[in-house]
Amino acid sequence: MLYKGCKISRCNASQLLDAFNSTCQNTVQKEIEKKYLNIYEKQSDAIFRHCYFRVSNRELALDIMQETFTKTWKYLADGGEIKNIKAFLYKVANNMIIDHYRKKKATSLENITEQGVQFAIAGGEKSIKRHVDKELALQYMENLDDAYRQVLLMRYVDDMKVKDIAKILNETENAISVRIHRGIKKIKENINN
Repeated sequence: MLYKGCKISRCNASQLLDAFNSTCQNTVQKEIEKKYLNIYEKQSDAIFRHCYFRVSNRELALDIMQETFTKTWKYLADGGEIKNIKAFLYKVANNMIIDHYRKKKATSLENITEQGVQFAIAGGEKSIKRHVDKELALQYMENLDDAYRQVLLMRYVDDMKVKDIAKILNETENAISVRIHRGIKKIKENINN
């Protein structure tokens, strides 16, 4: 049967519609892939750094970072909608870190330096002082409760805003600000003792 004013049969129209839908899906898929790769380029280093300071193991941090992006891709491919991609990535990474700690105990600060953290000591006395300061800061942070350590790392290592940290942890900005302040206060108390 022919459509009115058109010489295309129903079968051909159905095939054309399928081909059109397939082309549209491919175009949309390519756009999603392009956006995803852009997000990966912008956020992968920060997510890796965050994971590394939380798990103290370079290889594990790399695995968690990669799995974070894999899970995010699957979520997007399944049609999931993400309003704040940065918060979503940190949330996925934090959940995976929590899962890791449920399976295995944390490693110590000595293992951090043994497994690849290298602080640059070049440029004289100021660099050496910064090197010592970084090591001391990490040692004092290791002694903090996880809640304080997590927000301090996100704030000062990942250079995140309080607002973003609050979104990631599903807490109020005020609660995060108080926790940061108390964490710094505890570090100062440890230094003075």
